[in-house]
Amino acid sequence: MTPYRSVFKDETKLDINYVPHRLPHRDRELRLLMEFFSFLLRTPEKMTQRIMITGDVGTGKTALSQRFGAEITREANKRGTNLRSIHVNCREYRGSLFLILHHVVSIFHPNFPRRGYSAEELLGILLQVLDDQKAYVVLTLDEFESLVEREGSEAVYKLTRLQEMRLNKPQRISLICILRSLKVIEKLDASARSTLQSNIIHLEGYSKQQLMDILNDRVSLAFKSLTVPEDTASLTAELAFSENGNARFGIELLWRAGKYADAEDLDTVVPECVRKAASSIYAVMRKSDLALLRLHEKLFLLGVARLFKESEKAYVSLTEVEQAYAVLCEGFDVQPYSHTQLWKYLRALSALGIVKTEVSAAGSRGRSTLISLPRIPAYELEKELSVLLQKEES
Repeated sequence: MTPYRSVFKDETKLDINYVPHRLPHRDRELRLLMEFFSFLLRTPEKMTQRIMITGDVGTGKTALSQRFGAEITREANKRGTNLRSIHVNCREYRGSLFLILHHVVSIFHPNFPRRGYSAEELLGILLQVLDDQKAYVVLTLDEFESLVEREGSEAVYKLTRLQEMRLNKPQRISLICILRSLKVIEKLDASARSTLQSNIIHLEGYSKQQLMDILNDRVSLAFKSLTVPEDTASLTAELAFSENGNARFGIELLWRAGKYADAEDLDTVVPECVRKAASSIYAVMRKSDLALLRLHEKLFLLGVARLFKESEKAYVSLTEVEQAYAVLCEGFDVQPYSHTQLWKYLRALSALGIVKTEVSAAGSRGRSTLISLPRIPAYELEKELSVLLQKEES
């Protein structure tokens, strides 16, 4: 039996729950969080803080809050402060303030009963526990929308004004609320809104280059040396960028691509593995779209498919495709079309989402048009086009 080999060194580094020690392109936001909560390192009993982190899916909101939680607790504990960072996904607890608070209390008292208390009583119990242990908590409420939509202003008001019930007692609980957009906050009444909207950190979607940096970081952690070529990382970053700069999507795509490489016993994760991974997440090739293409569009696209099938590149130049197309025209005994017409075909195929184009940086021969096949495996595209072209010949 052939021994199992893998391109992975440690695939857990691509898991959605893994939080790396370094967060590329989130250093500024991490420093800002540390600054907002710096009082926890000096006089934790004197005040609390409320922060909102917003941004689209895959912009690093959860990773940022968890990395901050690990760093602030380490620093506080070094100074003798009993600080805990607790991260709760509100959606997992159906947006119920009772269930969220019960979970937090259970961290300190694992067998705490689930019945017999209201959310407000649980809040009081939690504060009493923290008083008894002389402890402080940074409570992060991820997917905060779920709590707002289910419980509304009353729950938010209780959470944010809880210290007012404890005159002359130490401050114990600071809040970080994570949500995609501030629009949901508009559903709250004015008093609840005013307690939240003081400090907001908004995370923009990553650029393609930033995604490359993030993916290269994960590649070094998760894959064996030299198993992920630069073209593969670049294609993955391009796909993640097309999903609104979603780093989470890119990391999952890398993991799936690695699995395809292992399944086919490859030494490297070639771009075709990324295309297979992308097509497994969502089908993008509609056979009806291909069937409606004209003869020369099909020949042009077949040239693209064969170039990618026969190479391990993520990008080919328009010049290379035109040459492959000319060879196919000869085989089909038809006259090749001009560069201008092929450029129109390329734009149409790009609009359909079958190919993607970009202009290369200026080199010794000037700029050139690069073509990628981001979401469709080359072998599948070649197979389908070959069937359609055989029908046209018969």
